[in-house]
Amino acid sequence: MSQKPLTYHDAGVHYDVLDAFKRFCQANAGRTVGTLAAHGMREAAGTRGESCYLVETADEYVAHVEEALGTKILVADAVYAATGRSHYAAIAYDDVATIVNDLVSCGALPTVVAMYAAVGDNEYLADARRAADLAQGFADACARSGAAWGGGETQILKGMVTPGTAILGGSAVGRIAPKSLRVAGDVRGGDAIVCLASSGVHTNGLTLCRAVAERVEGGYAAPLDDGRAYGEALLDPSVIYVPFVAACQRAGITLRYCVHLTGHGWRKLMRLGAPFVYHVERLPEPQPVFRFLQRHAGLGDREAYGTFNMGVGWLAYVRPEDADRCVQTARAAGFDAWVAGEVRDEGGRKGVTLAPLGIEWGGDSLALR
Repeated sequence: MSQKPLTYHDAGVHYDVLDAFKRFCQANAGRTVGTLAAHGMREAAGTRGESCYLVETADEYVAHVEEALGTKILVADAVYAATGRSHYAAIAYDDVATIVNDLVSCGALPTVVAMYAAVGDNEYLADARRAADLAQGFADACARSGAAWGGGETQILKGMVTPGTAILGGSAVGRIAPKSLRVAGDVRGGDAIVCLASSGVHTNGLTLCRAVAERVEGGYAAPLDDGRAYGEALLDPSVIYVPFVAACQRAGITLRYCVHLTGHGWRKLMRLGAPFVYHVERLPEPQPVFRFLQRHAGLGDREAYGTFNMGVGWLAYVRPEDADRCVQTARAAGFDAWVAGEVRDEGGRKGVTLAPLGIEWGGDSLALR
């Protein structure tokens, strides 16, 4: 007997609830903006609802992001217990990646990153290998991002965090100087959509990934089509896209808007408030881990692409005349990149179209503001 399809909602993540809370917070946070004036600052226009918060000074923008890794660390814990192989350096790298990728989406280059770690008991960090690998991975990712690891906070939350587990998160600050380098969302019809490849699932959708491990024979040891173990593939470290944005800035390529493709999958292409249709003609073949997830969760393409990155971790909208140079710049910086489609002005309609799959989403499928 076939199993019932397993969606992200079924796995326990309800974006409608999370997004409603985010909108409630945005409305109330707006009441605090007046305090910035006493510091000689003001809130940058269009900041609310974006991945990165900006305040404007006379000379520059200062950026701030607070993020968390999510449940991917539970996969590392399970694989470590079963095989003795530590992936904690990659997990800490992931933690930094999810922070700085949000920060750089507005054009801010990170300057300082801080770690937050909460554990359920002392024993978790008493494992010297685990502790050393976490520290090494976090430092390596900060170096890749061009930022200093400035500090952080470590807590033992007995009774709140389950013993044998940890919560990883953190924050980053950065700057945009000169101010003209800001990615301000000045998107126009006809702009090109440039995609940069992901390394796999990155840090989004792991609650569903873990649920699949519970229903498939072999769990995290189950083989993918390429022979790798499912758990090992899930733990591939995320790509850090800071060097791409920095390279575009050096090359004088204007990034009109950037999307860090995480929660909400490909629907995230329409995060910008303006009404455009984001038409994609070229999609990559997803890594084997995604096809494994689709097969064992019973996910069709629409659900899969509406949840996971499916092989693309970053998108940039650029002027059509800059598209080829943007791709070349990305490749020179070590990224797999290509022109995937275009932004279309269709008379006020908002949506995303993945033409090769015949998938369309309307603007009502994403409500982050």
